Amino acid sequence: MNPRVKSVKALQNYLLEIVFNNDEKKKFDVKPYLNFGIFKELKNFTLFETATAKLGTVTWENGLDICPDTLYLESK
Repeated sequence: MNPRVKSVKALQNYLLEIVFNNDEKKKFDVKPYLNFGIFKELKNFTLFETATAKLGTVTWENGLDICPDTLYLESK
């Protein structure tokens, strides 16, 4: 099982700075997702900034979340 999200901070340019429970710190680029389905709502930067760590992943105020495995494997 991949590490889970311990904390997250929304950055400019639709990046997430994520600290995982193994203490790795990575950045995840949300831009590639912004033209698909419910992720389009995150183009509203005020909503994007509501990113929070919850239950091992990143969630937003509108209930959207991203698979924690995707966050870990696609972060740099």
